[in-house]
Amino acid sequence: MGAGKTCIGSRLAERLSVPFIDADEEIESAAGCSITTIFELYGEKEFRSGERRVIKRLLKQPVQVLATGGGAFVDAEIRRSVKSTATSVWLRADLDLLVSRTSRRGDRPLLKGKDHRKALLKLMEDRHPFYSQADLIVDSGTEPPVVTVEKIVEALKKKQTKKSRR
Repeated sequence: MGAGKTCIGSRLAERLSVPFIDADEEIESAAGCSITTIFELYGEKEFRSGERRVIKRLLKQPVQVLATGGGAFVDAEIRRSVKSTATSVWLRADLDLLVSRTSRRGDRPLLKGKDHRKALLKLMEDRHPFYSQADLIVDSGTEPPVVTVEKIVEALKKKQTKKSRR
């Protein structure tokens, strides 16, 4: 949440000449309403169930850059599906940067009505053990998006080189 998945993901897809798909947009399309509305009407548990179904469907499509929401990779079933069909990338960002970025938008259900710093710190503590299982970890800081994209491209190349040597 706030690490730059949409900004970096769309640029990465362009760089790799593959489609960019935002899982949150696909979830909203499938549900016919916003994620905020899903949370308000049905709760987080129902949202996560729909998220799981949508991501598993998207992973069956041809090569793409798929940006998932912050809680998706916490789900063991989603992690297994991603591990078996894709390369996962954690865009790691520090707390101050996340607070700065998320304060610009008021449509984040898990932050609604809360102190952003405290809520994000709790989410980081809860989620980082899962995020650390990503295939690639790339720091997303204050540098221009093109720099982060190139870091990912280089990490993908290194991963591919290691894989082809086996």
